[in-house]
Amino acid sequence: MRQPRPVPAPFRPRRQRGSSLIEILISLAVLGGGLLGLVGLQAKASQVAVSAEDSSRAALLANEVVSLMWTTGSVNLPAAAIEAWAGRVADATGPGLSNGSGTVAVDGNLATVTISWRPPHVSTGIDQRYQTQVLVP
Repeated sequence: MRQPRPVPAPFRPRRQRGSSLIEILISLAVLGGGLLGLVGLQAKASQVAVSAEDSSRAALLANEVVSLMWTTGSVNLPAAAIEAWAGRVADATGPGLSNGSGTVAVDGNLATVTISWRPPHVSTGIDQRYQTQVLVP
């Protein structure tokens, strides 16, 4: 008589040791990289918001002197009025811009208003500029 063949035991996978630790370390590295990316994105968004605010402020300051020209009916404003306006442009603690300067150049009935400034986060030598022209008949 033949002996019955033994029934094989069900397959049992061997226990892996340390694999979950490696998975956790990799997920932490991915999470850290994502957080660093978000911090960089937030910093860039802040710079863009400041730049947009400065450009809007420059347009408002130029509109201020142009409105004065339209009100008086002439591009030739008194020197005291232009100096006071240029002082407001340079006043970074008030309505002005950081490192701001404003000029008005008159050629006949055409006035060119130029406002230059340098944002605090930009290196030296790179200035932003807003320029507009007004023709008062």
